[in-house]
Amino acid sequence: MTASAPLPRQQPSRQQLRRQLRAARRALTPAQQRQAAQGLYRQLAQHPLFRRARHIALYLPNDGEIDPRPLLREAQRRGKRTYLPVLSDWPRTKMVFQRVRRGEKLRPNRFGIPEPRIQRARQRTIWALDLILLPLVGFDDEGGRLGMGGGFYDRSLAYRARRTAWHAPVLLGLAHECQKVGRLAQASWDVPLQGTVTDRGWYLT
Repeated sequence: MTASAPLPRQQPSRQQLRRQLRAARRALTPAQQRQAAQGLYRQLAQHPLFRRARHIALYLPNDGEIDPRPLLREAQRRGKRTYLPVLSDWPRTKMVFQRVRRGEKLRPNRFGIPEPRIQRARQRTIWALDLILLPLVGFDDEGGRLGMGGGFYDRSLAYRARRTAWHAPVLLGLAHECQKVGRLAQASWDVPLQGTVTDRGWYLT
């Protein structure tokens, strides 16, 4: 009697992968997080994509995400216009980008993430931004991004599927190196990135 071939190893679901990768980034110590933030700054601050951009959207770190605040401060120091995501009260699935200035007071949104008070006059249409630096849970080197599951960025960027020639703004994911996976299965609504930047290097598509 011959031994049967081993069953192929089942790939983790998106939910399982999300749990694993969130746990990995939360396990980083405060010192490792500070080092990662400085490494990310060194990767991006002098890069042409960052230097040329005049309107840059970033995020404030949560749940172990790599910290882009040194880049936010550098962009403001250079006179660039910086934007943070703001969640709408209604519809609750909508997210917009609003300009934030140095020293501006922020308030926690419903997920506990600081954001500016809503002021429509300071919001900018997403396709009028030059560069968006996105948070993510997992990434691969083909532009795949696994988010937190809320779909806020995918909904905001859904218009790109209808554009054939013009795909502004440039989308770069920011992550710790431990968040890289071999290959992410993409859903039909997932918006691909032009690349992902970690504290150790670039993964461009």
